[in-house]
Amino acid sequence: MKIEKWSSLTMRQGSSHRQTRVLLFAGFGGLLLLLGFFGLSAISFLSEIKVREEGIRQDYVSRDGILQKLRSTIYTSGTHVRDFLLESSDARAAEDRRQFLETRLQIEGEIAEYQALIPATEREAFRELSQGLAAYLNAITPVLDWTASERRARASAFMQDELLPRRMSALSLADRIQQITESQLEASSAAVSVLLSSFRMKLLALLVLTVLGGITLAGIALWWLLRLEHESQLRFAEVVSTQQELKRLSAELVSAQESERRRISRELHDEVGQVLSAIMLGLGNLRSALRDGNADEALRQLQQVEDMTQRNASVVRNISLLLRPTMLDDLGLLPALRWLAREVSRTGSMGVDLMAEPFVDDLPDEHRTCVFRIVQEAIRNAARHSGARQVRIYVEEGVEENGACLRLSVQDDGKGFDPSQERGLGILGMQERVLRLGGTFEVNSRPGRGTIVSFGLPLPVAHQSLPAGQGPGESSSDNEFQEIRPFRTA
Repeated sequence: MKIEKWSSLTMRQGSSHRQTRVLLFAGFGGLLLLLGFFGLSAISFLSEIKVREEGIRQDYVSRDGILQKLRSTIYTSGTHVRDFLLESSDARAAEDRRQFLETRLQIEGEIAEYQALIPATEREAFRELSQGLAAYLNAITPVLDWTASERRARASAFMQDELLPRRMSALSLADRIQQITESQLEASSAAVSVLLSSFRMKLLALLVLTVLGGITLAGIALWWLLRLEHESQLRFAEVVSTQQELKRLSAELVSAQESERRRISRELHDEVGQVLSAIMLGLGNLRSALRDGNADEALRQLQQVEDMTQRNASVVRNISLLLRPTMLDDLGLLPALRWLAREVSRTGSMGVDLMAEPFVDDLPDEHRTCVFRIVQEAIRNAARHSGARQVRIYVEEGVEENGACLRLSVQDDGKGFDPSQERGLGILGMQERVLRLGGTFEVNSRPGRGTIVSFGLPLPVAHQSLPAGQGPGESSSDNEFQEIRPFRTA
């Protein structure tokens, strides 16, 4: 029983350790994953907002710079035209004309550069600006072909009526584009604010999810730890109980050893010692008869000494066989069990029958010893405690999932008992013998219903079974295998 308990404790402890490691890895790993996901999500949102904001800022700076240069270039173009109209020298007028043409090319380049930056929502306003600048430039360009006299005659009226109004109109269109750009900047800033608000909501949701996940994992870990603590307390109680049982078993083993010694000592004293004393007296009487020359008395005393010697040898042989029959080693298990059944039936008031299925009796010594001692102990318990009148021993060889096995059953028609309440040293010893060889052990009994002690031992791989009816030894009615049928339902 203690081997079974220790084995169960070891298996449960190993399983509990594996489950604990899995739980800790899963719990803390899951929590770390949640925290990592939370951090990565936050970094991703912040990076997205930063990129969006930087893009908006760069777009605004680029477009504002181009508009500033465009306004400056428009203003400079008007200055070049004015200088051209007011210049009296043809050489200087040609220089002003060249500078205006360069300024016009610059205006057209800035218009194309700005057009590449504007979104679809500003294309209509930009088209008005392009058309206005084109009208402004087209209206001014023909003036560049005027002669000096034409410039002096028409310069003042042209500047008042054409140049200044058209330049102001182009500048007002540029200012309108600037306002649209600022409006777009405000809209983009609002979009960034919406994105930031969305980030806050997502961050809050992730935070709540992480907290809930952490609380859940902490709850599961706490529940598991409390469960482990409870199991540890139960196992500690089992260990204490097992230690107490080991102490009791050790004390009972010592007591049983002393009882066996007393029994053997009593047998030797009562049987062997008394017979030896009688032999000594007989030898003394034989010596006296020989001294007196009484041949008849001497023969009678000699016959008595011979009878007592034979009886003493029989007693010694019986004691030796009860301790360990030599036929168990010489002839095998079944002959030893048959001898045990005959001896118990002959010397006691309880009949013992052996019903065995033929099998190859090449079991290892420890298997034979285990089976014989368990059957011997079961018969002894039936004789001492149950008041049984009949005991039956069933032996058969079978096949289980793990291979061949030897199954035995010892049944009596005694008064029975409650195995859950009454388990003495004999049953514990039988159970440990079977468990040590990897077998199974079971006791079925109820008060007034008799007792069935059954156990199974796995057979070695080298053991080969013979078909029924081909086993060694004779087959008789007392060793034919029969279906296990208890005397009474246990």
